[in-house]
Amino acid sequence: MTATDSTGDSVAATATADDISTRIDRLPFLPYHWRIAGILGTGTLFDAFDSLSIGAALTMIIATFSLDFRSAGTLISAAFAGQFVGAIAFGYIGERIGRKWAFVVALTIFGLCSIAAALAQSVDQIIVARVIQGVGLGAEVPLAAALFTEFVRGSARGRFIMIYESVFVWGIFLAPVAGLACYALFGPALGWRVLFALGGLPLIVAAIAAWRLPESPRWLASKGRLAEAETMVADMEDEAQRLGKKLLPTHRVTVAPQTTRFSELFRGIYGKRTFVVWTMWFSAYFISNGFQSWAPTLYMKIGGLPASSALMLTILSGAVQLATCYVIAISVDKHGRRPWFAGGFALAAVAALVGAIVTGPMGMRGWEPLLACGIVMTVGTGANSLGVYLYTPELYPTRMRAWATATGSSMNRLGSFIAPSIVGWILAEYANIALAFTLFAVVGAFAAAVVWFMGEETKRRVLEELSP
Repeated sequence: MTATDSTGDSVAATATADDISTRIDRLPFLPYHWRIAGILGTGTLFDAFDSLSIGAALTMIIATFSLDFRSAGTLISAAFAGQFVGAIAFGYIGERIGRKWAFVVALTIFGLCSIAAALAQSVDQIIVARVIQGVGLGAEVPLAAALFTEFVRGSARGRFIMIYESVFVWGIFLAPVAGLACYALFGPALGWRVLFALGGLPLIVAAIAAWRLPESPRWLASKGRLAEAETMVADMEDEAQRLGKKLLPTHRVTVAPQTTRFSELFRGIYGKRTFVVWTMWFSAYFISNGFQSWAPTLYMKIGGLPASSALMLTILSGAVQLATCYVIAISVDKHGRRPWFAGGFALAAVAALVGAIVTGPMGMRGWEPLLACGIVMTVGTGANSLGVYLYTPELYPTRMRAWATATGSSMNRLGSFIAPSIVGWILAEYANIALAFTLFAVVGAFAAAVVWFMGEETKRRVLEELSP
């Protein structure tokens, strides 16, 4: 077919890479986009669910195998070790074979391994299953973020990406809900197995994605597969026409044909951007998973609550994080990325500092200070743990967007691996949560400074404008 661009000129049936990017950026949000978001979002929801299910299952696993703090910390960190490897490996694979098939393989890996964890007969077997599962978990979210970003126009990208990324928080929210239900229905000995078995549902999503998920037209165009990209964009334009939606005005973008060089991530304008986003990835998840993975256990061991009440408080924290996500979604295109992200880290640092003071020098005990400081930290890190999935793909060109997002995500996994182990060691050696809060405060303050002074504003800008 022949379409028209924003100036009324015709676009040839076989488009150029410039045409593809320009036409994508003038499309309104369509049912086509929602279908993509539905498939990717379901995978992302289970990624969060499977990643954080260990926090909900931990109290039951401790009861089953009589674990100490050090062993529990190792178990929490196991999946994050695999995620570090998966994020880097699949970032490369996503650039070579495409976002779609890398996404399908990642879902298959972590779905199968969740079932393997459910059938494990020892803690060592759970650890092995979680490490391998982590390879898929580390790959899925950055691949999905890169793919969806390449479909959404620049003027409203922040809102739509953040709404889409909210499904990750729903996964965090649902993990303790499902854990509480499994604990109540099946007891501690069987409950954690049922919880892990639920994490096998991504196998169904993988089958649907293999059948229905489209490849990124920007990626196809970058690989010279222009006819496939043209057909896909034309289908979206036809859908807009059938629904009576106007194509939005935009200016023509230019896609510079360049060879993919993965080392470019650390050179020129991208070197500075990489330092900023790697700091964001590491710091947000170091604080978030360092506290949230341990939260139910802390509420029990330090706060004196029963397991069911501890899981209920974790659910409350998830609800607060969900609310934060939607507030950011409706304002991030107006107020910009830097104020939200730097402010979020600063808020988390202040909350952690207060936590260190009240549980240390002030000697306050019980679950109340843990909950109060933990929720405020969650609000602060929530702005970044999801916002960085919006921000990172915006800062790099199509030729290395999946690679950049995945390697950035590997810093998330590194922080998520290190933090629970450190917290477990602190609790085992010193039985003093104030030291962990102090560490969170230092990390949050450093990240706030980096984002504020070095971060680049990307709101309402076309992807090709941001990255030559």
